Amino acid sequence: MRTTLTSELKDVARVPDADIRAGLEKSVAHSWKRHDLSWLSGRGWAARTADLLHAVWKSHVSPDWTRRRALLERDVTYRAGLLAAHGWPRALERMSRRSAWVGADAIRFSGRPGPDRIIGDEGMLFVPVSVSSGTWLCATPEGRYAQVYPARGSAATPLPGRPVHALARLIGTGRAAILLELQHPATSSELAAQLHQSLGTIGGHLAVLRDADLISGTRVGRRVVYRRTEAGDLLAGPHEAAGSGQLPKARLPKVDGTTPAHDTAAPNDCRREASPTHGGAEAPGGADGPLGAG
Repeated sequence: MRTTLTSELKDVARVPDADIRAGLEKSVAHSWKRHDLSWLSGRGWAARTADLLHAVWKSHVSPDWTRRRALLERDVTYRAGLLAAHGWPRALERMSRRSAWVGADAIRFSGRPGPDRIIGDEGMLFVPVSVSSGTWLCATPEGRYAQVYPARGSAATPLPGRPVHALARLIGTGRAAILLELQHPATSSELAAQLHQSLGTIGGHLAVLRDADLISGTRVGRRVVYRRTEAGDLLAGPHEAAGSGQLPKARLPKVDGTTPAHDTAAPNDCRREASPTHGGAEAPGGADGPLGAG
């Protein structure tokens, strides 16, 4: 949560040209597409890359960062809850199309052949991004790894002109949207960003839903995470086949672009992985955002 774009770009700008060239050569050699590096010229590639990333952040990510951050934080909350309640096998479900816990101490993220990555005591990062598909492994020269994956809900798009559900007619469009969105636990600020409503409006609806015993709130540190009760599940259940939050006047904006984010969470008790790697869970970056990646 304390990671900032400024600190990340300082690290990017310090990478020597020789290290960049070596990294690109390795990427080309292992790519499933044919590439060459004939376009690579000049010098000072690290500083130029940092400038480019800052420009991309300022123009394309920063204006939408509040909503993206809420999406990423929500994914971390969701997976941390699965990890605490059920362990790593459940926490990894649908992180990617091929992600799975393998044997006693390994994680598989890809069906492609490759060497095992050994995770030490420092663990690894899981980095959600606001794209609808695609995963990749990041590594530092020191042997630290990060698995990048799409956050849940990144592909959510509204269905224009969809008729108002019976649920919306029963309890109101705003409250119905919140109840459907709480298919996965969320905080009030995450709901506000996801549904494009003010915190005051969301807070009023949450109070009514809580008084009706349709949702409950649990304090996690300084945040209150809301989830549906059994009664809330029964009331919302028939409407979830088409996805959560798909109601008029509470439409989810289409997400485009990527914004990695990370923070420390659960301890790592793993040792080996069957391509790529594993370790402690991670969450979104600080107020000015983490380093954008493509």
